Amino acid sequence: MDRLILLRHGKAERDSKSGEDFDRKLTDRGVRETAAMAANLADLGLIPDIVLVSPAKRTRETWASAQAAFPNSASRTEQLLYLAEERVVRELAEAAGQSSRTVMVVGHNPGLQELTIRLLSEGGSPAPLIARAHAAFPTAAAAVFLFDAAGRPSYDGLFFPRG
Repeated sequence: MDRLILLRHGKAERDSKSGEDFDRKLTDRGVRETAAMAANLADLGLIPDIVLVSPAKRTRETWASAQAAFPNSASRTEQLLYLAEERVVRELAEAAGQSSRTVMVVGHNPGLQELTIRLLSEGGSPAPLIARAHAAFPTAAAAVFLFDAAGRPSYDGLFFPRG
């Protein structure tokens, strides 16, 4: 894996009709912000080869709204990504990265935010940047990292949706 893109799902409804967190859908705002973030990433040339998507309704809808910006990207649902801890997110991304140069993960907080902070720290990013990621990783936010041949991360971008 040369590049990792972490994309948090878009803004979701507070409660689902079923009452289950797993079934919460994106709001109209979530759909718009996700599509805009995906278009921004694509405009910057940040295009995934493979996209790993949590099975939750809101993450699947996030990928559905982002997919137009990445028409040639393969995707697959990863059951373990639902509310996954940072370690699990990283392991799944690294496994996918064995055969793909750019991996995108569409998932949830706190796992994505915690992995963002860890990769920023491992990559020696400046304290203000780490503090910014620590303070917030809102819905439809994306963090992008490059990896060298030894697997060491370096910061390549932190993008928040426009309100």
